[in-house]
Formats: sequence, C-alpha cells, structure tokens
Amino acid sequence: MTEIFRLDGKTVLVTGASSGFGAHFAQTLAQAGADLVLAARRVDKLAETARAVQALGRSATVISMDVSEVASVEQAFAQMPPIDVVINNAGINREGSMDALSEDDWDAVIDTNLKGVWAVSKFAVQRWRQEKRPGNIINIASVLGLRIGAQLPPYVASKAAVVQLTKSIALDYARDNIRCNAICPGYFMTDINREFMQSPLGEKLIKRIPFRRLGNLPDLDGPLLLLASDASRYMSGAAIPVDGAHLCSGL
Repeated sequence: MTEIFRLDGKTVLVTGASSGFGAHFAQTLAQAGADLVLAARRVDKLAETARAVQALGRSATVISMDVSEVASVEQAFAQMPPIDVVINNAGINREGSMDALSEDDWDAVIDTNLKGVWAVSKFAVQRWRQEKRPGNIINIASVLGLRIGAQLPPYVASKAAVVQLTKSIALDYARDNIRCNAICPGYFMTDINREFMQSPLGEKLIKRIPFRRLGNLPDLDGPLLLLASDASRYMSGAAIPVDGAHLCSGL
C-alpha cells in the first residue's frame, strides 16, 4: 500500500525551500522519488537543500524567485522544467497590533503570503492548461487561517485568504484535472521560534495544545505525501489541520 504515496517520475516545485518547512519538504519528497525545483529569493541559500536532495539520488533545480513580485515568478517559470506538483510554502510574518503595524509591514506579509500563492498558482495553472496536463497545488496555510491569534493581523488575514483561495482554485480548475488542497500547520518548533517556545510564554502556549507538545517537522510528512501523490486523487479544496488537536481545544 505504501506505493500509492510514491512520487516517482514527478517533479515538484517548492517555494521558500531554503530553510524550515520548505527544506524539510524537499527532502521528504525526494525520499518518495520526486525530483525537485527549489525556489527562493536568494539561490545561494538553496545550496544546502539542493545537496540534501541530490544525496538522496534525485535531481534539484535551483531557481531564484521572489513570490511577492509577479515578474520574478513569471521569469522563474520560464526557466524551470515541466512540473507536476507545486508546494506554495514561502511565507513571512510581522507581529504587532493592527494600529501599530506600518503599511510596509502589512504589504510585505500580504504580498508574500497571499499574492505569492496567487502568482505561483497562476503561472502553474497556465502551463498545465496549455500543455493539457493534470496539475496539483498544495498551499501551506495555517491553523491561524481557521482560528484567530493575537497580535498577528496581516498573518491571520493572509492565511484565511489562502484557505479560501485554495477552495476557489479547486472549484475553477477541477475540469482541467488540476487539484488544489491546503495543509494548515499548528505550532511547530523551528529555528525562528525556538527561543520563544522555550520561554515562559511559549511554555504556556504549549500547555494549551491538547497533545501538550509542539509539532515536529516529520509530523507533516504524512499529509504532504498524501496530497502530493495519487493517493489523494479525488481530493481537492480540502484544508487539513496538523495541529495536535489545537483547533479542538476549549475556548
């Protein structure tokens, strides 16, 4: 049965592949047999991810792409090989109350987290439709797109919009055999948040998670391979929480 989750013969584009979720996703996909197209603003930061993919016997094409700039996304698509799956992973955050954040803060988050998903999906869909090939988009949203968190207005707004955009793409392109689903991670330990999660405030947050722990990157492997592979061939428009039952916790 594990063969249904294999990705042999498929090429997967991962945005934001230089670190964190993106770098881990690339290795997980390579282990399942996929070749990778790795995208980020600075290609030098992709070198380590590319080496990890190649060490697993798969090819890694490195491409410069700033998802917040449509021209950059279009140029990147003109350079990359044919792809079968897109992982819209690139994302940023700015913390603060709505009245304290600047216009630049707001625009940076929305342009990366929402416009970036739209831009990458746009050019992927155009290519698939022109080539009359099936396609598969996986958007990395967040549980904060399904429930609210304090002091994160542009982030929660962008992730909620990504969930709805996922459903819109799924509906509009179903007849083209193009699928679109989302993964909604809860709180995961990464290098970016490690210091906070080990602080008293972070420890209080962890106690509110029913599993009483943060997610670890391998906890995302199952949902990722499900959605990337033909195992989910009849799934489109889904938003799958991976959060240790955090969304189920009492108010």
